Amino acid sequence: MPRVKPKPRAAPPPLPDRPGRWKILWRRQRRMLRPTMIGSVVVIVLICLVIAGNLLGHAGELAASTTGFGLDVRHIVIIGQQKTTESEIRDALRTEEGAPILAFSATAARTQIERLTWVQTAVVERQLPDTIRITITERTPFAVWQKDGKFSLVDRAGQPVADSQSQIGLFRDKLPLIVGAGAPETAAPLIDALAAQPELSPRVVAAIRVGERRWDLCMTNGAKVLLPEGAEPQALTRLAELQLTKALLDRPLAEIDMRLPDRLRLRPLTEAPCGQRADPSKTATAQPRKAT
Repeated sequence: MPRVKPKPRAAPPPLPDRPGRWKILWRRQRRMLRPTMIGSVVVIVLICLVIAGNLLGHAGELAASTTGFGLDVRHIVIIGQQKTTESEIRDALRTEEGAPILAFSATAARTQIERLTWVQTAVVERQLPDTIRITITERTPFAVWQKDGKFSLVDRAGQPVADSQSQIGLFRDKLPLIVGAGAPETAAPLIDALAAQPELSPRVVAAIRVGERRWDLCMTNGAKVLLPEGAEPQALTRLAELQLTKALLDRPLAEIDMRLPDRLRLRPLTEAPCGQRADPSKTATAQPRKAT
């Protein structure tokens, strides 16, 4: 009987290759990133819908519908304010926690905030999904301005900063006093020139704008110094030299006229002096004189 040869056994199927370490990591990250990507797409779509609604006049309704996706105001961050209160800024912001952040206009808020007295500039940012960030730069008081018996603080550019008596009182003895119409806009060069003359600046009670074109200085000895138009630094340098050599400001003088470049006219003190440092709580003694 013939021998039957056994059939050869079939080879086992090959085992699948084990994926590499980076491939396994990518698969895990892809599973984690998928919800985030979907959420980002949803947010982008919502923003596009709000923009389209703004063009069609339905931005408010569309923006209000986004609060369920976490696009509402939850944090209002204010940086840089010192004199401006947080309540003033929030009132100008015209929004509050819980409002739809996509309905918030950073441009309109910046315009309103910059109308506040102390605010010089404001940067308003809408940081999605839920934060509004405001950075304030405040004005720096430069002088106390008196006009028609009223006092106010002004900055270097002549813009009003504050007019409340309590705020003015904080700076009354620290800032120069300027008097008259047109004084705030033109005071900076004169005050800088006075600061360069340490012999003179402590003796100045007030700087009075005359005819909106030149300055008189009211001094602590009662004298009034008439400065030439457009040549204040040169006249102050000359006055400082006369004080060092002749002690001119220690004499009982009513007027020192320096308007002429080649001569100096002095008038003795025979009447009430120019005045003392003005007090905002009282009627001012330093008044602008008529243009001469």
